[in-house]
Amino acid sequence: MRYKIKCSVCGQSSPSLLDFRCPSCDEPLCVRLHFDFEASKIRKSDFTVWRYAEFFPYVEEMGIVTLGEGWTPLVKFSDNTFFKLESLNPTGSFKDRGTTVLLSGLHELVKEAGGFISEDSSGNAGASVAAYAACAGLRARIYVPEDVSGPKFNQIQFYGAEVVKVSGGRSRVAEEAQKGEKGKFYVGHILHPLFRDGLRSLAYEVVEQFGWHVPERVYLPVSAGTLILGVIKGFKHLVASNAIETMPKIVACQTRQVSPLYHRFKNLSYTPPVKVVSVADALVSVNPPLLDLMDKRLMEVDGDAVVVEEDEIFSAFKELAGKGFLVEPSSAVAYAAYKKQLKNKETSKDEKTVIILTGTGLKTTLKPN
Repeated sequence: MRYKIKCSVCGQSSPSLLDFRCPSCDEPLCVRLHFDFEASKIRKSDFTVWRYAEFFPYVEEMGIVTLGEGWTPLVKFSDNTFFKLESLNPTGSFKDRGTTVLLSGLHELVKEAGGFISEDSSGNAGASVAAYAACAGLRARIYVPEDVSGPKFNQIQFYGAEVVKVSGGRSRVAEEAQKGEKGKFYVGHILHPLFRDGLRSLAYEVVEQFGWHVPERVYLPVSAGTLILGVIKGFKHLVASNAIETMPKIVACQTRQVSPLYHRFKNLSYTPPVKVVSVADALVSVNPPLLDLMDKRLMEVDGDAVVVEEDEIFSAFKELAGKGFLVEPSSAVAYAAYKKQLKNKETSKDEKTVIILTGTGLKTTLKPN
């Protein structure tokens, strides 16, 4: 067996690709890989996530659901600073990497059962799942917060998904999406292991686009934790396979309001806000279910965590736009964190750095002055 799906806590194996929690202890599941990454198995003529199809063994060739996601540009911003433009994925965010793998692995199982899928999201993941469900011919129901961003809400509806607005915090949205109902299959991107597993493709791409060299630092925004867990897993797989020699320094970037990982990682107490009002409206997970796993994985790879203030985020957003990169304010969090560490001399311009710009600014509700 080239892979197994196991509990991240007790190690119990899960028999079904549809499972998203351990059948024994109810903790999150993970995909465990039992094969090496081999550059010779890359599909050189395929410029999507599926150039790495050999490394996602639970997906059948004929079952792939793709909109052309992946192989996003790695753009040189300055001498040693590069932007990975995840905003150029089909639905405008990195979430498409996870969704193409998730639905490619599951859509036939859901169809055979005559069912439909449900997802909970603050916007970007909901749009992604709605788009790929439409591509796969699946009915989708997306549960969103009552104050979901207008452009993202519209995007989900245009893809043809049913949308349910839920009042209360982000955890309430997840509860509603997971409620049992005949024919309903929960494919929530935060908890489903196949979604997180799809995000290791980003690490593969960065290294391949660097000519099999490794950047010294990678900055990425963190909320629910799927991106950081997937990227760490991808780099670790490359190291374990001897495709690269070392891990980059992974830097988790959070807002002052939504910073549970930063506070846990730095051994500081954290009191989440009653209501998140940050300009970075895609980063809303004040109590993420994957927090223990994020902290553990970041510790294992000797990573770092940074928190930035609202004025730093807005300044970074404006600066990026002024250079031609219109991204979501939530993406600008990573650039703001990089600038903060430069200012504090915690990094230098001599270090080869990749900053992951996770989503397009066309989704923002901000208006120019």
